[in-house]
Amino acid sequence: MGIFSRRQSAVIDPATAVGTDTSDPADAPRSVPLDPAFQALTGPWTIDRSHSRVGFSVRHAMVTTVRGAFTDYDSTLYFDGARPSESRAELVVRVASVDTGVEQRDAHIIGPDFFDARRYPEMTFRSTSTSHEGGGTFRMTGDLTIRDVTRPVHLQLDYLGSVLDPFGYERAGFDGTTTIDRTEWGLAYNQRLKTGGAMVSEKVRLQFDISAIRSVS
Repeated sequence: MGIFSRRQSAVIDPATAVGTDTSDPADAPRSVPLDPAFQALTGPWTIDRSHSRVGFSVRHAMVTTVRGAFTDYDSTLYFDGARPSESRAELVVRVASVDTGVEQRDAHIIGPDFFDARRYPEMTFRSTSTSHEGGGTFRMTGDLTIRDVTRPVHLQLDYLGSVLDPFGYERAGFDGTTTIDRTEWGLAYNQRLKTGGAMVSEKVRLQFDISAIRSVS
């Protein structure tokens, strides 16, 4: 596994992990059938950082889009293909690892106007419920913490498929997206344009391009 990742991530043990209450509303009967093939994916997975991306995009000056990613994070995923409500994930991101391709801009992002990385070095996402929306689409709800402010967010999580790679590892791919209002987490930088509007949009799209490797116990 070390050939893929600089750091091994801890794996959630389904027998001890929190959030597995079977009375979760996500367990309510749904009319959307699950593909039986999902059952074969049940188990713990480790996100391969070398082939994954935890990124974001935001409008700049109302006329273009700036994209960036965080390169240093730890993560775990437990996927239950028979009972999606038992699926869960956790992501811990070191915000100082942000990379937009411009050093000056990165320094601004990790400064007091935005993440204030010296005081708040990490942001986290911890899932609280998961439901199947149909086909390969799932809805994962969780708590997103930035600058010590925790608020719920809802991810659309799309399953892209699974494969046995040339190194003998079973891989599964997922895309997750959500849009947040950054000011709700204290990222309140709001320089205005003379013509109206904001230099940096308050709406930020978070994007998770995940290549996960099945963990071997």
